[in-house]
Amino acid sequence: MQKVTTFLWFDKNQAEEAADYYISVIGGDSRVLEVTRWTAASPGEEGAVMTVRFQLDGAEYVAFDGGPEFPFSEAVSLSVECDSQEEADRLWTTLSSDGGQESQCGWLKDRFGVSWQIVPPGLGEVLTDPDPEKAARAMKAMLAMKRIDIEALRNA
Repeated sequence: MQKVTTFLWFDKNQAEEAADYYISVIGGDSRVLEVTRWTAASPGEEGAVMTVRFQLDGAEYVAFDGGPEFPFSEAVSLSVECDSQEEADRLWTTLSSDGGQESQCGWLKDRFGVSWQIVPPGLGEVLTDPDPEKAARAMKAMLAMKRIDIEALRNA
């Protein structure tokens, strides 16, 4: 078990659905590790899901069925370093669909309100090109994008 784990507070009856959804979208070494349920002595409905411990491509998370008191914000996001533009496009399309929201510069919110950064390979290189004018053109192009197109940034 990893020492530091991201803990995500979901609205009531969403933790298990969200964990299953993320596992299906991310794939790889992703799976549910443990489900805990509310007991008679707890404030939740006895037998209902309380937490889902899961991993996405090897990193552990906990989804908590807490209720609407603490909604997600853009102050925290999950960043995915993609292996290809195709993977970045697939994740972007999937996570921003079905009630999700596209934002700027590769950021989006999924249908649960969780913010994600979808990063295609090569982004750091084009934004830090040794030619400062080329890097500036890439940055300007990225700031005008929602989904990041790495080839368009290279051609900027």
